[in-house]
Amino acid sequence: MADNEFGYTAWGMDWVRLAEPLHRTRPEPLLPRARSIARNHGVGLEIEGRIVRAHIHRGGQASVSHLEVEPMPRTIVSAIAEIVSDPGQLTDDTHRALIDAGIALAPVLSSTDCSCSARTAYCLHVFAVLYSLARRVDENPRLALELRGYFDADPLEANVDAPPPRWIPLHAIDPTGYFEPAR
Repeated sequence: MADNEFGYTAWGMDWVRLAEPLHRTRPEPLLPRARSIARNHGVGLEIEGRIVRAHIHRGGQASVSHLEVEPMPRTIVSAIAEIVSDPGQLTDDTHRALIDAGIALAPVLSSTDCSCSARTAYCLHVFAVLYSLARRVDENPRLALELRGYFDADPLEANVDAPPPRWIPLHAIDPTGYFEPAR
């Protein structure tokens, strides 16, 4: 197997698969340029919990990208805690053991945004961020669990799988009490 510059560990390959899904029927023309930007350190990453902000510099252009990673359900957090004794020492064998146990480790993006004019969910800059994240996860696999919110959830807490809603449906608001001042 050839050496991969991005995703040379199983943990990092999960992030590369977001940019290069196996079900794609034709090659994505933006991927070589995105890999070049990530390879040449054109992506500045800021990671806060499950939110990744990136500043991408390419030539005379600059863009700001924003990714939000979906949190792990508590059932998965509990299942990982039973198998992994030390989350600081994550290897490919640990990844394989978790997959064999039926635990889904692949990250899911709940939202993406970029300041460029592409107006697509996955633009050149988002692809470059995914490759940079894959490289960072290859260097520190613990980051893969941090980005999924593994360390934010206590595996012994109540088993609540539903994350809090991001939006309130409009029909859930009672208009009679909404506009009245609080007494």
